[in-house]
Amino acid sequence: MRRQTFGTQMQGQDIDSASSRFACKRLLFAGLALSALTACAGGGGHHHAPKAGRGVGVLLPLTGTNAHLGQEMLTATRMAMNAPTAPPLDVHDTAAPGSTAATAAQAAVSAGDGLILGPLTTDDTAAAAPVATAAHVPMLAFTSDMSVAQPGVWTLGIAPEQQVRRMVLAARQQGRQHFAAFLPENRLGHALGQALQQVCAENGLQSPQIMYHESTQASVITGLKTLSAYETRAAAVAQPLPDAQPEAPQADTAVDPANPDGAPPTTAPDQPATPAATPDFPAPPFDALLLGDTGLQLGMVINALAETHVDTAHVQIMGPGLWGAFVTKLAALQGAWYAAPDPASRQAFVQQFMARYHHMPTPLADLTYDSAALVKALDQTRPAGSANGYSVQALTRPEGFGGVDGAFGFLENGKTRRDLAVFQILPSGGSRIVIPPAGKLRRSAN
Repeated sequence: MRRQTFGTQMQGQDIDSASSRFACKRLLFAGLALSALTACAGGGGHHHAPKAGRGVGVLLPLTGTNAHLGQEMLTATRMAMNAPTAPPLDVHDTAAPGSTAATAAQAAVSAGDGLILGPLTTDDTAAAAPVATAAHVPMLAFTSDMSVAQPGVWTLGIAPEQQVRRMVLAARQQGRQHFAAFLPENRLGHALGQALQQVCAENGLQSPQIMYHESTQASVITGLKTLSAYETRAAAVAQPLPDAQPEAPQADTAVDPANPDGAPPTTAPDQPATPAATPDFPAPPFDALLLGDTGLQLGMVINALAETHVDTAHVQIMGPGLWGAFVTKLAALQGAWYAAPDPASRQAFVQQFMARYHHMPTPLADLTYDSAALVKALDQTRPAGSANGYSVQALTRPEGFGGVDGAFGFLENGKTRRDLAVFQILPSGGSRIVIPPAGKLRRSAN
């Protein structure tokens, strides 16, 4: 099955920004899980499940195409659960011959596991979720696609909705009221567009203008001209000033001996001519613009922004966290924002992992480490007499949990909250945090 991912939309873009590589490679890899949903929501949901215990089912691809990712994620899981009293892990390979995510989930349920970590992709989550929900076993999946989230199934990947929400709320606090989006005609673009519509509606903002474009320069320029009302704005700039009627010469006007013909005075050779004042190009009909392109298409969009006079003097430009992976090349977007985890929050985990395993962890390892650390924390605080601490009430505690990529928390509807920072692109390339994580989720000691 062919899987479309956010990561493939980078179009071969180099990821060479040392300062922000960690902040956004996890966004890039988390996007691996955003693939086309399948109709094979596997069976097994009607089986009677045994009473759930302390065991934790782990569903990962340990063979096949994504074996390297799966093995690394399993390593991080075991690292977080490295304690004699930690709950037992029940590991299942979703890519083994004859195995699927649905059958792996059924095996975990049949074993009496009280919680399931995984699976990795959107397709696998869609297939395994009915099994887990029918058995009332909570599932923490590693996809970033919130479309498969539901009560009892949470998605841990850093999602477009979380990024858009962080930037819209920050822009609103700065007085921005009119939002628009110019997005690629692909899954990432539509995820960003849907998120913008939802966040604006939730916060009482007017419905945003959203336009999708194809991957050609002509489509990009034409679309942005339409969205920004370019022709109307250009006409206002070209409007000539009212004609001034020349005064009739007075008969008794004295003649200047130095200029008997009355010719206009010339500029002295050592004095530069003063250029005529150019009127400001009117602002577009929005004051915040969400973009979603990466790679070569982003270059087309940057050119179109200049041609249509859409700039940060009037508009707060915003983009996906994927921009951080190549932010050193985005000086033309100086002042633009993207939302991502603070890379400083990951350093302790990276150092600990490298000291133990002697190589850099993949960004997806962050998710499995966090989920396993969360399990251990809940197990240690489970109510007396209960089989485990994995209740919905415990999972959705208001203060959330502390994670490698910052604080996060769960809502009862399956949505995941993340405490992201807002980065601003610098004139020389690179970026800096201009709005730190909101801090609404308190870090917990897990």
